[in-house]
Formats: sequence, structure tokens, C-alpha cells
Amino acid sequence: MWFFSSPQIIFGEDALDHLEELPGKRAFIVTDPVLDSLDFTARVRGHLTAAGMEVQVFAEVEPDPSIQTVRRGVAQIAAFQPDWIVGLGGGSSLDAAKGMWALYERPDLEPEEISPVFDLKLHKCKLVAIPTTSGTGSEATMYVVLSDPEQRRKISVGNRELIPTLALIDPSLTSQLPPRVTADTGLDALTHAVEAYTANFRNDYSDALALKAAELVFCYLPRAYEQGHTDSEAREKMANAATLAGLAFGNSLVGMAHALGHSFGGYFKIPHGRAVSLFLPYVMEYTANAGGSRYGEIARHLRLTDGDDEQRGARILIDATRSLEERLGQPTSIAAMGISPAALEEALETLCAHALSDSAILAAPRMPAGDELERLFLYAMEGKEVDF
Repeated sequence: MWFFSSPQIIFGEDALDHLEELPGKRAFIVTDPVLDSLDFTARVRGHLTAAGMEVQVFAEVEPDPSIQTVRRGVAQIAAFQPDWIVGLGGGSSLDAAKGMWALYERPDLEPEEISPVFDLKLHKCKLVAIPTTSGTGSEATMYVVLSDPEQRRKISVGNRELIPTLALIDPSLTSQLPPRVTADTGLDALTHAVEAYTANFRNDYSDALALKAAELVFCYLPRAYEQGHTDSEAREKMANAATLAGLAFGNSLVGMAHALGHSFGGYFKIPHGRAVSLFLPYVMEYTANAGGSRYGEIARHLRLTDGDDEQRGARILIDATRSLEERLGQPTSIAAMGISPAALEEALETLCAHALSDSAILAAPRMPAGDELERLFLYAMEGKEVDF
């Protein structure tokens, strides 16, 4: 038996207007300083005020939000006692909002104790997720990724009760994204789609969403990257792709590219989407070398091939993924990120330990044995094709 979980999703032009229909007296907005300095917070506050709510803003979320930041937010929420927590921003703000929600209602828990195996019994307030990037899919999932600066690592936890009550997908919020952020977040969505389709817990429901998300990314991400705010269709389709991919992996899990990316990004402070997409082609090669990867099925869906040779289809998809990353100016090796072999060597033991303890690795279709995880990091350092 398996479950399919989803927030209520309002999408398309003017989706933000739905905020005016929310019942309640108080709303607590969780966002970052940049968005707060622009008109994003003001727009959301305006709709909530029109709904008759008192609004308080927490605008301290940093990239890869720390446990300490979440605890500061929890203290303010406890004093304010809102009916709604409103996460506004990229994955960092949305994950911080989820973390605050959980620890506000369950102050007896440490963040790493949040788990899908027991009920949190959340009842004090509800959560609205409003993404301003097109990539993380956090608006549609139960997962929370937080950083622990002291240990230079990320922790990934989740519980189905942390799926937002409501997700508002308004493409106007992503229209001004700069090209680099567009690429990072869009490739994050692609990584979600590919890993969701090949994860050990995949199912018919997640498969359909993953394939559509991958199709939209390959079609519209180059346009969103190259044409920016002038291509409203590309922005809308990428906003939808990110949420579809979130629904896919939220109901099937991701895999080793995320385990490696979480470890690497947490240690070297690399943006999440850039880190996981860096490792995606290497993990695909590693997985395909053992056969039965399902990458050929994705390639056929994308009309990259009309043949049924799985290994050839996998190779075509891997090459297409690298070509897409190159078109978007994305680094395709660790060296291209400016990290030296010596720095990687010094971090290698920690990187492998953190990757092995990451929950995402449990869904990988091929589990690493012996020194294979270390070798994957080293191959990615050199930009070398995985041959084992």
C-alpha cells in the first residue's frame, strides 16, 4: 500500500488573489531579505490585509537555512500565534517555513527527529507555500532540508503533515529571475523528475508527473534562461514543471544525485540546484552501467530516440542532459566550480559519510559498494565519464 499526497494547488495568472479568500485573523510571512526589499512581500501582505488579517514578517532566511534561523522564527511564531504561516521564496524560504511550522507545534522535537514514521499531529495553524523560483518543488512536498553550519552538513527530514495546505503557483513571481538562478533551479526540477522516475519507490502516479515535468524542462528551460521576462509562456511552463516534479519525487523519493549534492553543497556552500544537477549525469552513467535504469524510457518520451535499446537510450538521455547544462552555462565538473583537487581530497571522507547517511540514497536504483561513492566524487572532479 502506498499513498499519493498533494497540497491544494492554485496555479496560473493572478493565483496570488486567492490569498484574499483565506479565513483567519493572523498570518506570518517567512521570506528572505532580498524578496522583502523588493515588492514581493508587499504584494503578499496586501492580499492578506485585504482578507482582514494582521500580518507579521520574518525576513531573515538565508540560502540553505540553518537550524538556528528556524528556531528564531519559531520563537516569533509562538508569540504571534498565527492562523497561517506563509512561505514566500525559493526552496530555502519554503523549507524554513515548514521547519518553523513543525517545531512551533512540536517544540519537544529536535529537527533531525522529524520523521514520516509517526504523526506530528499539527493543528494550530496551516501553511501556504508561494514559490518565487521554478525548481525546488518544495511547495508540493513533505521534505525539509536544513543546514547545520557547525557540522558543515545538510539534514533532510520529512513528514506528510508538512505538505503545505495550499500552494500558489503564480508565474509572475518568477518573471524577473536572473539567468543563473533560472538555470540552477530549472536543472533542480529536471533532477527531481529523472530521479523520481527511476527511484525504488516509483509508481504509476509519480511516473506520469515525472515524465511531464522532464518534457517541460527540456522544452522551456532554455527559453526561460535565454529570453528571461520576455517569454511569459516559458516562465509559466517552468513554474508548472517545478511543481509537477515536486509532486513526483514527493511521492516516490529522489536518489543518489541528491545524496551527493546535499553532501557536496552543504560542505562547499554550493546552491542546491547547481550541486544536484552537477552530479546527475555521473549518477546516470553509474546507474546505467548496471542496466535497467529506465533512462531509455525517458529518452523515448522526450522523442530523443524512437528505438527500444535501453542502454542506447540511456546514453542519449545522458548526453542530452549534459548538452542542456552546457547550453545553460552550468559547470559540468567540480573543477569548473573553482574547487581544487586538494580541497576535494581533504573533504572526501566527510563528503562520503554525509552522502551515505542521506535519506535520498535509500531510493537509488543502484547502491554504491566499496569505494564507489568516493570514485564518483573523483570522477566528477575531473569531468570523467563513469566507467564502473
